[in-house]
Amino acid sequence: MKHLIDPTDLSKEEIDQIVALAEDIIAHRKRYQGSMAHKKLATLFYEPSTRTRLSFTAAMMELGGQVLGFSNPQASSVSKGETVQDTVRVVGCFADIIAMRHPIEGAPLVASQVSNVPIINAGDGSHSHPTQTLTDLLSIKRELGHIDDITIGFCGDLRFGRTVHSLIKALSRYNGIKVVLIAPHELRLPDYIKEDVCDKMGVTYRETESLDEAIPELDVLYMTRVQKERFLDEEEFERVKDSFVLDARRMALAKEKMVVLHPLPRVNEILTEVDDDPRAAYFRQVENGKFVRMALIVSLMDWRKDPAHAMPEPDEPIIDPTLHCTNSKCICNTESHQPQFRLAENGIMRCWYCESKVR
Repeated sequence: MKHLIDPTDLSKEEIDQIVALAEDIIAHRKRYQGSMAHKKLATLFYEPSTRTRLSFTAAMMELGGQVLGFSNPQASSVSKGETVQDTVRVVGCFADIIAMRHPIEGAPLVASQVSNVPIINAGDGSHSHPTQTLTDLLSIKRELGHIDDITIGFCGDLRFGRTVHSLIKALSRYNGIKVVLIAPHELRLPDYIKEDVCDKMGVTYRETESLDEAIPELDVLYMTRVQKERFLDEEEFERVKDSFVLDARRMALAKEKMVVLHPLPRVNEILTEVDDDPRAAYFRQVENGKFVRMALIVSLMDWRKDPAHAMPEPDEPIIDPTLHCTNSKCICNTESHQPQFRLAENGIMRCWYCESKVR
């Protein structure tokens, strides 16, 4: 069974196939209108979502399929204490494929271990958001014509931004990728992404707190919200907040063909005066999400029983009762799942489910 829990579940070739299929869907929409006829997608959204949930719904409907599920877990048996595993086992009796968003990190991974239908991770906590990654890659391809050999700046909340983590993982497989990390000290990219992804894959990166200094060299600027609630010191937030706002003045410093992306929703990190700039691609990016999810659904359904598209073989997990995951939002700390770990190449032990460092 092929699932999509993390961007690394797809080979670079599979990613390129999905992006190419999305481009073909855009060019020949009528050709795909009945490709999922009599198939059902279940959307299990344990936390609020607008773009992702509606994007999956629109994608399946345009493919001729049907959609069931919930957008409020309190309206389901989850409110009675039903576990992720049991919910997925039940819903798999009614649906052909499941898209799941969950605030607990590792929940989609646990779901995939018991599911008899493909599971798509539509976002798990601050951990991963692989379908947004596919959306971002399609957007870069459509805007620039290529994905290789770009300099991309990630700006804002890089510590908790699951879209940033996922996209860096995917881009690490492409050639000539340079990354600029633009964030306040409190919201810098987690070490495990820098060490296990950038350093391991040879991705050139540097860190800065100045958007003005970084923007002239960028081919892509990926904006995220700087969240006030992430700061322990409100005075520190007030000091840095305006340093990470994209406005017309900063756009004037950028390349003529630079692309601005944002996973949305935005608050005040991109002023509306930027919206009419032809380089502002974030609303085109939203529509790309529908097309790439159409391509993903078609692909996963085609690959269900194809051994050439099996899940990557994971390393054997380490089980050690003396170790525990300190992430309170990890599935092993919220449901009765035995903690499991993996030893990263740098010798650091990480949680199998959420990738947090084990202390």
